[in-house]
Amino acid sequence: MNWSTGLAGLAAGLLISVVTTPAGVSGAVFLLPVQLSVLGVPSPAVTPTNLLFNVVAGPGALLRHHRAGLLRDPLTRRLVSGTLPGVAVGAAVRVFAVPGATVLRLLIAVLLVPLGLWLVRRTLRPSRPAAEAEPSAGTVTGLALAVGVVGGIYGIGGGSLLGPLLVGRGMAVARVAPAALASTFVTSVAGAAVFALLSLAGTGDVAPDWYLGLACGLGGLAGGYLGAVLQPRLPETGLRLLLGGLATAVGTLYAVQALG
Repeated sequence: MNWSTGLAGLAAGLLISVVTTPAGVSGAVFLLPVQLSVLGVPSPAVTPTNLLFNVVAGPGALLRHHRAGLLRDPLTRRLVSGTLPGVAVGAAVRVFAVPGATVLRLLIAVLLVPLGLWLVRRTLRPSRPAAEAEPSAGTVTGLALAVGVVGGIYGIGGGSLLGPLLVGRGMAVARVAPAALASTFVTSVAGAAVFALLSLAGTGDVAPDWYLGLACGLGGLAGGYLGAVLQPRLPETGLRLLLGGLATAVGTLYAVQALG
């Protein structure tokens, strides 16, 4: 990795994290296309590199939320307990079942386009008050488990999908964001460890791009802290629409690339 690539990764991690952290998304879900298409990280090494970004970037926002006492919510424990086992399964599936870049792009499109459109629709036309829409504890844990598997495949730790899903279900962004970011951090540590073990076992090219992952992560560390500081000052409706629009745009881009 040369200096220009490292600086580009640092800038990308910083800018993406500032935008996404206020809504409970680490930024890895949007950094993945940058790593594949701009920074040239090969597949499947892009997945552990993305997890490395989460590990390095996560403490920035979490430190801010911890100081504000926002990590004591039971929602945090439910998300972590569901996504943690799921991400280990997803990492193995990523290596043995879907190693190709085309398949990965199609997965991105299938996940993000419906999620983004759904979130925009729920924001513009809410069907129920937030208090009535909140899912049960069992539903949250089950959803976290399923998303953990997908997150392990996708390299986003799981929380980056849970954030938009729970916000779309009517939960407040201020409550979801700290729990989703904590889940992303914990499961990313586990996912990165699984990929490290697979790499030591000689199972394909699954070692992360350490230097680029660290560069992006350092940018995300600063950007995540800034995003957490900005969160109380940003309107929730705007955050929801931003998340939905970004998810739809990235998913559409990868659908075109995969099918083109």
